[in-house]
Order: sequence, then C-alpha cells, then structure tokens
Amino acid sequence: MGVLNSRGVVLLTRPKLLASKAVAAGLAALCLVMVPTSATAQIYSWRDANGNLVLANKPQSGAGVGQVVVPSDPAPMSPTVPVQSRTASDRARMYDGIITEHARANDVRPELVRAVVQVESAFNPYARSPKGAQGLMQLMPATAEQFGVTNAYNPEENVRAGVAYLRQLLDRYENDEELALAAYNAGPGAVDKYGQTVPPYRETKSYVAQINQITARPIAPRASRIYKVTEVIDGRPVVRYTDQRPASGTYDVIGR
Repeated sequence: MGVLNSRGVVLLTRPKLLASKAVAAGLAALCLVMVPTSATAQIYSWRDANGNLVLANKPQSGAGVGQVVVPSDPAPMSPTVPVQSRTASDRARMYDGIITEHARANDVRPELVRAVVQVESAFNPYARSPKGAQGLMQLMPATAEQFGVTNAYNPEENVRAGVAYLRQLLDRYENDEELALAAYNAGPGAVDKYGQTVPPYRETKSYVAQINQITARPIAPRASRIYKVTEVIDGRPVVRYTDQRPASGTYDVIGR
C-alpha cells in the first residue's frame, strides 16, 4: 500500500514501486513524447471501462481513485544526457536562498522553514495533495489567496506565503513553534479547541515530531554569504541565488 504524508500525498512503498516499473517506464516515455520542452507538465493515468491503462496530459473527469498525477522532474531534459532525479539534498540547496530570504524577512528560523518544506513536499515545487495543498509548503487555496499568491507552484511565491503564514501562527501562539506547527498542519481551530495544545491527532503529533527531529540535527555548513541577483531576460526580471559574488551588475546580500 502507499503511505500518506501530512497533506495526503501518496508515497509508494517498495513492493508497490517494484510492481509499477512497467507503468513508470510508459509514463516516462510519454512525458518525453508529449512534453519534451516542459518542466512542469503532469501526466495522468487511469483505467477505462474495459480495464485498459490510459495515459494523457489532461485529467479525466470522473476518473476517481484510479487517477494518478505524476509531476515531471524540474531538472532539464536532454536527449544526449541521461536524466537523473535530484536527491533531496540537491533540491534543498536549490531553494536555500529563497528560504533564507523569506525566513529572515519574517524573523523565522531558516532551519525551521527548511524542515517544514522537507516534511510537506520533500522540496518538490510541483507537489499536490488530493486535499488540494500545493507546492513546496503545501499551501491550501484559501491560504494562497490570503497571501496574494497567483501561482502556488512558483517557489518564490509559495515560500513567501508559507513563511508569512507560519509567522502569523507564531505571533498567534507567542512564538511557540510546536503550536505554530500543529496549527500549520491541523489548523488554528484544532489547536484552540484543545486549549492551545498540540491536538491529539496521530498525524499532527507525528508532523510536529518529525520537524522537531529534523531541526535538532546539525545544520550542514554553507557559504558565508548568499547573493540575490536580478537579471532582465526577454524583458522580464529573473531572480537567481548564488554563493559566488557576482563580478558585475547589482545584487543583494541575503545570507551571512
């Protein structure tokens, strides 16, 4: 059987994964044929009335439980270079600049935000749960709307809103991180219902424990500074982060 994470995203266990090799190969091939230049495409699969496996780039209305969403790997594809999935640590480093910037802007510990992202989405910016939570910090639509997010799969927007919401919860519970995390998972109403304690829900208690365990680990050393560089490409500002000081142009130092 699959295992559900805190937002209901299904993670296949090893027996299920081994049984799905043939389907995975078909999905990978279809991704290459149907969306060779897209890094954000999704492939859907379901069984039709005759029991045949159907693959498409659009969901089937009424497909029900048999429908599976497979986000593509954000790594660029090349016909001459083997595609390998990024490890969790690689993905974590990709978003370290964004996390650091918004954590410090909201006076939240960056390691706490990293742990939330790890538990919520495993640093997959295209993660979506059956409950509708989206992106790196698994924003629910109402939360995304509250914080002015137009695209919850955009890492910059998602982390900005997720950290701002976490800051809001920390303020509500007087900087008690455990209560803020419990509210992030189960909602403030559940925390208040149980006298501003961690609700006795197995999922929520596990969620808080996982994040506490992650943040208790030694933080890997990183560069002493992180630079935020904004470049104009095709008339649009594009933000990137680097631990190397830019040789020219304007930049901001966001990590020390």
